[in-house]
Amino acid sequence: MANLPVNKTAHPFDKSRFEALLNRRFFYAPAFEIYGGVAGLYDYGPPGSSLQSNIIAEWRKHFIVEEHMLEVDTTIMTPAPVFETSGHVARFADWMVKDLKTGDVLRADHLVKNVLEARLAGDKEARGIAAQPVKEDDKKKKKKDKAKPTAVKLSDEQVVEYETILAQLDNYSGPELGELCKKYNIRNPDTDNEVSDPVQFNLMFASSIGPTGQHPGFLRPETAQGHFLNFSRLLEFNNGRVPFASAQIGRSFRNEISPRAGLLRVREFTMAEIEHYVDPEDKKHERFAEVRDVELDLLDRHTQVAGSTQVTRMKIGDAVDKGIVANETLGYFLARIHQFLIKIGINPSRLRFRQHMGNEMAHYATDCWDAELHNSYGWTECVGCADRAAYDLTVHMAKTGHPLVVRQALKEPIITEKLVAEFNKKSFGKTFGKDSAAIQTIIGGMDEAQLTRLQGELAQGSTTITSSDGREFKLTPDLLTIEKKTFKQSIREFTPNVIEPSFGLGRILYVLLEHSFWSREQDVERGVLSLPAVVAPTKVLIVPLSAKTEFEPLVREVSSKLRKAGIFSRVDDSNTSIGKRYARNDELGTPYGLTLDFASVQKRTMTLRERDTTGQLIGEIDEVIGIVTGLVDGTIDWAEACRRLPAYDGVQAVE
Repeated sequence: MANLPVNKTAHPFDKSRFEALLNRRFFYAPAFEIYGGVAGLYDYGPPGSSLQSNIIAEWRKHFIVEEHMLEVDTTIMTPAPVFETSGHVARFADWMVKDLKTGDVLRADHLVKNVLEARLAGDKEARGIAAQPVKEDDKKKKKKDKAKPTAVKLSDEQVVEYETILAQLDNYSGPELGELCKKYNIRNPDTDNEVSDPVQFNLMFASSIGPTGQHPGFLRPETAQGHFLNFSRLLEFNNGRVPFASAQIGRSFRNEISPRAGLLRVREFTMAEIEHYVDPEDKKHERFAEVRDVELDLLDRHTQVAGSTQVTRMKIGDAVDKGIVANETLGYFLARIHQFLIKIGINPSRLRFRQHMGNEMAHYATDCWDAELHNSYGWTECVGCADRAAYDLTVHMAKTGHPLVVRQALKEPIITEKLVAEFNKKSFGKTFGKDSAAIQTIIGGMDEAQLTRLQGELAQGSTTITSSDGREFKLTPDLLTIEKKTFKQSIREFTPNVIEPSFGLGRILYVLLEHSFWSREQDVERGVLSLPAVVAPTKVLIVPLSAKTEFEPLVREVSSKLRKAGIFSRVDDSNTSIGKRYARNDELGTPYGLTLDFASVQKRTMTLRERDTTGQLIGEIDEVIGIVTGLVDGTIDWAEACRRLPAYDGVQAVE
């Protein structure tokens, strides 16, 4: 439920009414619907498109502008060798099972989760404990997303066992999920049929490039590789200095096994990703002190492995100091992610950061935390924040030979002394022939202690080394000398590590709508979306009380002044009642309404209505527009507006 003003009462969250509102007002809808639709593909309507654009605009301000990031826009179609090198071809997969009779495909971890949660819900019902309702779309007769609970009481041991499994579900491998299905008799909830053993399914959409298909490719499942392949150019653009960050907003594609949860699991979606490049020897962040006291709800890996989902509220500074979060830069971005989500309207009491466990950690990550948002489907990952170490840059450099490294001039040169082997190439080659290179490789791989021993033995006349296949080679001082030399290092060369925050904008948008939705007790059928002005599709509704011609100049004037102030507004001059006009725009999340009545024509006054409280103020037109501008850009709040303008008592309108 939305964060409501303390003086407001609301009807309990009703998912069917919520979904009806989103459908009726065309926030989004199944794509290709008149052709029957395709699961996991959605089109956004006018309010959904505007809401997403506003979220993106605020994301740009919060991250790209405030953090001085370098924005890029890289291609969606990607040659196969890129993802073969990055590991996606081999590892970017989920575990799926098949209904042994119908052939229906289900994602294994979701199946286990849904069935065990349904059994726990049935246990609560049997014990007379209020349980979360099972989500079903009876109106559209869709397949159930969760098994329907039946009132069957479990033993206390079973309850603990199920809760423990669910707490660490993401840590199970495919074979382990299969064992859980067998042990707990987990079947397809739609048919009650047994399911197969889990098999891996790669989530990337394969394609080809060129008229003959000679170049295999994939639609990207994330935007990250486009950042990494352009690292050298980005580093040069940033004058060769780290740390710095690149950022990108764009479409990505994942061939989800069985997408059923609306915008939470789709096959085409918009991502916003950041790749922050940092010195592996110094992962401090210069602005960490600014966020050190930000408190987060943390669910660390040890708590989950122990079978619990109990969060710990902790300052991010303390979490980094205690080693719960790996480093300052990772911690800094966790705090910034939290601030962004709260700013756009996410309910802070329904936000937590969950650390990945060992088995679920991505192949490239050394530490990873998900910002999870609670909604009617449960806890959903909406932002991932990973320390990818130097994995990506290293593998692409090894594959292509292109140096994806930082060359850093040292303030003070490093002077070192070490033993060096020097070969008499003419004599060495003549003596050992085709074995020369192998012998030099053996000696080149020796450490200081081994070279010291070799030097001492040569001083005695000769030494012998042994190859990996057991052959022995005799070395003498005329073939090889080992001497100590002084080296001066003025340049340090290193491959940077990468901290990556990755945002699923569709998921954030959906959960934001859920968190913002509520219904007034006196008007349950009409919902309200308490979207903050910063992301609301329309900021201001202009409502002329009459369609008479004398109102037209005022409507044009107010609209023009709002446009010049950068405020998106709409005019509703329909012949329905003013109450209905406001109510249907409350459904769209419009935070403010301006009413032009007959007194406006005579006195140039205008009333200002606030969506959540329905409170109204009155003032001179330019004064009210100034107040609205401050409300929309966040420089004042409604309480301050109430101090600056008198309350509207409902009697100023005269005809």
